[in-house]
Amino acid sequence: MDYPGTYYAAEIGAIPRKSPHSQDITCDVCVVGGGLAGLTTALEVLRKGKSVVVLESHRVGWGASGRNGGSVSEGFAESAENIARKTGPQKAALLHQLSRDGAQYVRDQIEALKIEAAIEGQGVYGTVRHGNTDAAKRQADNDQDLGVVFHDRTATRKILATKKYHHSLYIPDSFHIQPLRYVLGLAKEIERLGGQIFEASKAERLTKRNNHWCVLTKGGEVIAQDIVLCTSAYDFDLMPKISRAMLPIATYVMASAPMDDALDEAIKTTSFVSDTRRAGDYYRRLKNGRLLWGGRITTRKSRPVKLAGMLRDDVASVYPQLKNLKLTHAWEGLMGYATHKMPLIGRVEDGVWVATAFGGHGLNTTAMAGCLIAGAIADQDEKYRMFEDFRPSWAGGIFGRIAVQLTYWFMRYRDRRDERAAAQRDG
Repeated sequence: MDYPGTYYAAEIGAIPRKSPHSQDITCDVCVVGGGLAGLTTALEVLRKGKSVVVLESHRVGWGASGRNGGSVSEGFAESAENIARKTGPQKAALLHQLSRDGAQYVRDQIEALKIEAAIEGQGVYGTVRHGNTDAAKRQADNDQDLGVVFHDRTATRKILATKKYHHSLYIPDSFHIQPLRYVLGLAKEIERLGGQIFEASKAERLTKRNNHWCVLTKGGEVIAQDIVLCTSAYDFDLMPKISRAMLPIATYVMASAPMDDALDEAIKTTSFVSDTRRAGDYYRRLKNGRLLWGGRITTRKSRPVKLAGMLRDDVASVYPQLKNLKLTHAWEGLMGYATHKMPLIGRVEDGVWVATAFGGHGLNTTAMAGCLIAGAIADQDEKYRMFEDFRPSWAGGIFGRIAVQLTYWFMRYRDRRDERAAAQRDG
């Protein structure tokens, strides 16, 4: 299976295929899943002197790792307040620092490996359609050490020419990338260091034999001391205990045709923009005069029939001046979400590790997880235990998916209600 029809894949052009797994292999570590968590884990265990095999059922970065909006920032999908409530403030602060380390790791690898044209912009605007202005000012004051800047309505609308936003927070340390270029850069370095990556090599069964684990593919077995599961929303067969703890959530992204003049009038920044609604939009200008726009979530696994029109309408609802934009690419992708809105990172049993459920977190957490698992395997580092408060638990199956969809619809209703109230207050 080739890459889906994303702007990212089209911009790169032809990407050589890697051979499928075709014979029995013994190694120290077998990573199942060739997304960013799996590739980061593989790269770091190689750097620590371990041999590694990566099994990918499609192409490296075929799933969410190569389809996302490209934002790299600190934090998690779950709010800092809720994390602190569950773990206590001291541990929550340490977790947050790990997320910052993950974002820095991405930047460091792009620079160290000279991954050309991977970084595409700096900074993120968190825009607010409704809500408490005083609370946003307090957040900016609390995060002065990070350079966070509060923009009132006038300042925000000078940068983003829409009446939808009432204020915004600018976070300068965040950045955004071409995610598929980053994926391919990590894969190239893994192979340079002697790691083996096999595409079109679905892991079909996991068994234990003596003191080793065996992963079976159509081409044979991979026998390893340690197995790392990084398959997220696209594999629900290999280890049901983990699969049942995730819900597959779909999100949608589009890229426009070049439209520099129109974008210059509407979106006067190359920073990433993400609104803070309960179910918000995110977007950014691309380097060649295009607009990348993503948003919405559903629990369906199929592509909406009117995907392009749906996304075009979302853009026009914020920027009426862009209503005539033309789309060149529109795609969907599945993300794995755990019910506690935190990633699943840690040891499942002796020799079996998991790094998954990164939906809604941003690319920082894939890097963070890969480093934590590699450190645990190679150095017996126990930092991964920081996530023991967020263990796998049943996500409810089909009932969980129904609940998520109903919750999303309710959130959209509340967003619209609150936006109308904010508009009335502002006259």
